[in-house]
Amino acid sequence: MAEQFTKHRQPWKSDEVAKLRTLAAKGKGLKEIAKALNRSEESTKERAKIDGIGIAKLR
Repeated sequence: MAEQFTKHRQPWKSDEVAKLRTLAAKGKGLKEIAKALNRSEESTKERAKIDGIGIAKLR
């Protein structure tokens, strides 16, 4: 069964965006960042795009 996210459609807080920036700077992948933030991968990717944050593409 798919994982359930409790923050469905919740606005992003400044500390979450800061954590997103930190994890992306460390070279973490999208899946790992999303799990750390307890957000969906799609939501995390969209927020990174809005803020101009590059997320590493793990191979």
